[in-house]
Amino acid sequence: MDNRHEIREFLATRRAKLTPDQAGLPTFGGTRRVPGLRREEVALLAGVSVEYYTKLERGSLGGVSESVLESLAGALQLNEAEREHLHNLARAASPSARPRRKPSEAVTPSIQRLLDSMVGVPAFVRNGRLDVLAINGLGRALYSEAYAQNPDTVNLARFNFLDPRSHILYPDWDKAASTAVAILHTEAGRDPFNKSLTELIGELSTRSEDFRARWAQRNVRLHRGGYKDFHHPAIGDLHLAFDALELPNAPGLTLTAYSADPGTPSEDGLRLLATWAATETTTTSNKENA
Repeated sequence: MDNRHEIREFLATRRAKLTPDQAGLPTFGGTRRVPGLRREEVALLAGVSVEYYTKLERGSLGGVSESVLESLAGALQLNEAEREHLHNLARAASPSARPRRKPSEAVTPSIQRLLDSMVGVPAFVRNGRLDVLAINGLGRALYSEAYAQNPDTVNLARFNFLDPRSHILYPDWDKAASTAVAILHTEAGRDPFNKSLTELIGELSTRSEDFRARWAQRNVRLHRGGYKDFHHPAIGDLHLAFDALELPNAPGLTLTAYSADPGTPSEDGLRLLATWAATETTTTSNKENA
């Protein structure tokens, strides 16, 4: 990926999102030619010269000090994910930047056993490019629409944008799609030399106008926890909490588990999903042995 281009687009889009009122700057009326803040306003807020900020926004973050990056993050009111992304872009722009340690390509047997022992919750392990590397039975049942086209491997970003079944699985497809892109953009900042990630982004940019539009927004996200809505064809709607945990002994891999709040229809739905999954497994086994 072109690091200078990424820096330019990221800073420009963050600047465009912030109005003078939000930044606590006076407005003097008249029509502004560009949305959001002007470069000179960002420079003022960051305590640097206009010339220096212009140089930064043109992609020259290599060698910039931590204090300047923090001043810039404060001026642009970056959130935690955006602040981390800015620092990642700066590290990648350094002349001494090196490829990140190669991420794990597969899970260990012990991690798969851990997933399989989580019988009451859907759970899976993914990498930064959203390949599902391992999944338990209830997780596979929840994502049955994603596995319908390819029962062996699933990439959640590719499923989101290239498989119409994603519009069934995700009632709020727009939110799910934007989240997937933000996760990929965050990973691209962390690991800009990852060839397989770059190839996936290129593929989706070529094949999906929706993906291209979202990628151009340069949004990033730390996907650690929250709620996600699903619609399972056999079970119905599920509103599930999720927790995403990085695996310390498997660089680049994240374990995601879903659960339902006690006493909710979704808790009953997960029980039904487990029954459905057991029935499907028995039916498939009978067909294979017939």
